[in-house]
Amino acid sequence: MASREQRRVERRKRKQRGRERRDRIAARYEERNRAARERLEPLAPNERPTVVTVSAVIAAVIAAGSPIAYVILALLDASRPPLINVIWPAFLMGMASWGMWRARYWAVLGFDVVLVFLMIVAVGGLIEAKNALAAVVFTALIAGAGTLFYFMVKAMARIQMPERRTPGSG
Repeated sequence: MASREQRRVERRKRKQRGRERRDRIAARYEERNRAARERLEPLAPNERPTVVTVSAVIAAVIAAGSPIAYVILALLDASRPPLINVIWPAFLMGMASWGMWRARYWAVLGFDVVLVFLMIVAVGGLIEAKNALAAVVFTALIAGAGTLFYFMVKAMARIQMPERRTPGSG
């Protein structure tokens, strides 16, 4: 019976050591996060990070280009998708472009989601690539979308960042 109690005590000690270790790791990460937040500069009024501006322009080109391509295909009597398959993505990209131009967090986050889906589809296309040109195109899509995604994460942190209070300001 003493053996069972001894195992129980040892198990409690192991759990306690595990909790202490997790707490130390969490404190270390929180310190690192705090330091990263301190290095960020809040956006000035009407300021927009460059990567968000570039993404807003890309979204606007996609929003305008989809209906234009549809009309060109219609004039050429080529096969084309149903009109709704052109209108709703153009509308969404237009909204994303407008929101990113105004440096809205929801728009940047939504465009990041689109970039993630684009990267997933491009990886699938890269796996199935039939020739070198297709592989280069899919690799370029992955690299471009990944670069935009990476830089937009930091921009999102600045966009959602509250104003810094100076000492003694209240």
